Amino acid sequence: MTRPLVRVIGSVNLDIVASAPSLPRPGETVIGASLTRHPGGKGANQALALARLGADVRLWARTGIDAFADEALALLRAEGVDLSEVIGLPDSHTGVALIGVDAAGENQILVASGANARMRPEDLPPDITEALLCQLECPVEVVAAAIRRARGFVALNLAPYAPMPLDCLQRLDLLVLNEIEAEALGDQVAQAGGAVAITLGAEGARLLRGGRETARVRPPEVRVVDSTGAGDVFTSALMLSLLEGGDDKGALRFACIAAALSATRPGAQTACPTRREVEDLLAGDMT
Repeated sequence: MTRPLVRVIGSVNLDIVASAPSLPRPGETVIGASLTRHPGGKGANQALALARLGADVRLWARTGIDAFADEALALLRAEGVDLSEVIGLPDSHTGVALIGVDAAGENQILVASGANARMRPEDLPPDITEALLCQLECPVEVVAAAIRRARGFVALNLAPYAPMPLDCLQRLDLLVLNEIEAEALGDQVAQAGGAVAITLGAEGARLLRGGRETARVRPPEVRVVDSTGAGDVFTSALMLSLLEGGDDKGALRFACIAAALSATRPGAQTACPTRREVEDLLAGDMT
């Protein structure tokens, strides 16, 4: 099978993760946490997930010119992602996500966007012929411009939520959002073009077309270690399966299994499963 070519436009962060028995409430200090650092950012996470699952990937992004950039891009380089369109900006820092994770794998995330917020529509390629995947950890006007320039399959992960122009929603072949984001989008969910995937946490996900549900899948039962990045893996896996011609039910199942696998490991990019791992679980082989 020919590997699909996907251009990802999105964020690059370095994730600084504190793992503790519980997450703090407002005004509370929790001590005794352990500290790790992982490459992250929704754009970079999804680019790496696509590469590990079987796509050829080109990332368009911005970083600072600093040590954080080298660390944040390390796994992407190792997986062969094309980074020729990742530009370091001398007057900004690489994005940083401060992440708290509790014993149940739930997380809280605070993002200092840095260079991700410095993306500009005028710097985009004039014509985007590959399949396109975007998220919203970068300026909405950049994402909107990219969608309007795209000529192939277009997917958008509407996270973190921000309003999108209606013409961009109607242009989509795939929209991925969670229940909270779907509630915020309201009636426009039914106006989105193509498939709409709504993730349901531990309950799995559902897929709709034209407002009608075409598939619903529950994930396999796994021991959750860290749910950071699971949504990014889900988005990438679903997009890739649809690009490869998968039917709605099969594509949704592939995505739910990939996301579940990622939640069994710490970190975001470090937790992205390979194609073989997902296919083994699909076949009922847990070895």
